Amino acid sequence: MKGLTISVNKNSTSKVRKAPPKVTIENSSENLTSQAGLIPVVHFLDKLDFMGLTRQTLSEQRASNATYEFSDAIYLAVVAILGGATSVLMIPVVWFDKVLRQLAGFERIPDQSIFNRIFHCFHFSMVSCLEELNHRMRARAWKKAFPTEKSCPGDSSDMWIDADSTVKTVFGTQEGAEKGYNPHKRGALSYHPLLAFCAQTKEILQGWFRSGSAYTSNGTVEFLKQLFAHMPTKLRLVFRADSGFFDGAILDFVESRGNGFLIKVKLKNLEDLLSSKDWKPVSRQDGWESCEFFFACRNWKKARRFVAVRQEKKEEKHAVQPKLPEMKAYDYFCYVVSETISPWETHKKYGERATCETWIEEGKNQMGLAHIKTSEFWANSALFQCAVLAYNTICWMRLCSGNEILKRWEVKTIRTFLIRVAGKLVKGSRQQTLKTPATHLFAAQWTAWVRLGIP
Repeated sequence: MKGLTISVNKNSTSKVRKAPPKVTIENSSENLTSQAGLIPVVHFLDKLDFMGLTRQTLSEQRASNATYEFSDAIYLAVVAILGGATSVLMIPVVWFDKVLRQLAGFERIPDQSIFNRIFHCFHFSMVSCLEELNHRMRARAWKKAFPTEKSCPGDSSDMWIDADSTVKTVFGTQEGAEKGYNPHKRGALSYHPLLAFCAQTKEILQGWFRSGSAYTSNGTVEFLKQLFAHMPTKLRLVFRADSGFFDGAILDFVESRGNGFLIKVKLKNLEDLLSSKDWKPVSRQDGWESCEFFFACRNWKKARRFVAVRQEKKEEKHAVQPKLPEMKAYDYFCYVVSETISPWETHKKYGERATCETWIEEGKNQMGLAHIKTSEFWANSALFQCAVLAYNTICWMRLCSGNEILKRWEVKTIRTFLIRVAGKLVKGSRQQTLKTPATHLFAAQWTAWVRLGIP
């Protein structure tokens, strides 16, 4: 192919820059890739037998004359989302990379219309199977990351689970998109997924795709039944959530399984109730006071332990101070908790939950969680589960890497420095070699990333 020659003005140089040389660009090279870092991902998933597990878990299979199986579509979607796909159209675009297709073993891939047709076949029971697939993959990843008899993260037998919901605004006409709580765009149609994170590993233990009109805690008991059933029995789970989950039925269920909880309290006239309690100063925390008591809300079967802390509000400065009786005003923080920890420790422990909101934003903005949509609800729910699996694949690879810096990296950092890496596939002596740059900005992390899939 004829080359394109680029020349520059030699008078445009400075003291620290010489004139760049003349360069010719030719569109003639083959076996090049811009995402060499996806190859270790492909091999990592194969080591966990992702495709085989998907076939075993899905309740239905496509007709025998179908070219592509459901497992093919799920696999292609997960890897494409890891590569940056944010729509159904972008899935085949990511896989347009010839080197990626070849080293992943795909002779061809479906186009956008076939992807749409495959995902439109999904229904409730198949989406439930994808939720189960996430749990089964997690069990295998934990066994690889924590090769002990315990095969669980952390040294303690307690695992903290952070639950939260998130709003994803929808533009257009999508099935199941309804008006509901939407602080970012009031009155707009949206979806309202429910998520549960493992505080120790940052992964999404379970996610449900819901319509926008669903209240925060809707279906939480059933959600927890499914979650607890798939967690290792040796673990005691501590459910931590905001006031949207302050519900007696949730607490009853968590207690019935021998697990714990820490939930922020939402009550009418809460300040009136707290102001009547006996408050004591918090040790070594100037301006803070705490109290604890047992209380049974309406329709509760029993009283539970409540703890609270408060801090005096700072007075607003006025040009003329009104002559009124001095009355102190406070900011209150109240929780219902099963753990035997002090009110101040409870307050600090609940504060750790703030990272859960960071992980949700990371999943939404960097991994397309609830972003890839079609016109049908169950297709969107299946794509949501693919995004959950993609997000967790990053988490599992970080855990298995053994590299402490890599364990702290966000998705966008991993995608920038470890996935979008230039490479050239070289064949010879019945062997294939993927050549990448001799130097990497984060060489230790790149080495750890490659070894996850390729020894």
